[in-house]
Amino acid sequence: MGFQGMELCAMAVVVLLFIAVLKQFGILEPMSMEDSSDSELELSTVRHQPEGLDQLQAQTKFTKKELQSLYRGFKNECPTGLVDEDTFKLIYSQFFPQGDATTYAHFLFNAFDADGNGAIRFEDFVVGLSILLRGTVHEKLKWAFNLYDINKDGYITKEEMLAIMKSIYDMMGRHTYPILREDAPMEHVERFFQKMDRNQDGVVTIDEFLETCQKDENIMSSMQLFENVI
Repeated sequence: MGFQGMELCAMAVVVLLFIAVLKQFGILEPMSMEDSSDSELELSTVRHQPEGLDQLQAQTKFTKKELQSLYRGFKNECPTGLVDEDTFKLIYSQFFPQGDATTYAHFLFNAFDADGNGAIRFEDFVVGLSILLRGTVHEKLKWAFNLYDINKDGYITKEEMLAIMKSIYDMMGRHTYPILREDAPMEHVERFFQKMDRNQDGVVTIDEFLETCQKDENIMSSMQLFENVI
């Protein structure tokens, strides 16, 4: 696996793994009408009580039944109603036994932990999932920019992009084909900035990121791949 187009890889890895995780834990299984009423009643039994379904439906592109099904799976795996970073890393490590997913999972966890309190709530989970699976291209690209903008200052630096690329390299392991050279992540970062940093000031802004991505046919087509997964 080469680093050409790796700016797409990070987004694809996010979505594919979330789909795999959801199916692994039964979160995407259909929900019966009986389960629907049970989930409404069980909202008050977890330590963290999520927002009402009506409010979450307004914030996402999921139906009430879909939210109930997602909540049932989330609650079964996370009885407290919260996912901490260690649990998140453990889930991802199971999908990459040949590599080290710790750092990438850390970056991804921070992207989902909207309020930065060190835990992913059900609300954080479904809002992020809604963007990744059913958001507009603009919403998905903004989410990806937020993932790359590690310190959340509104800019992507070469250091931040290199950290992301190295984390993907580590997650995929050393058994990729063709075998990647040690300097491959930095080469990708340089290509990324040549393409994205339009005014050549050493950082990529959200406007530069959006403008460049929206003019790239490959990126645009990749944004549509995971629609209607659930």
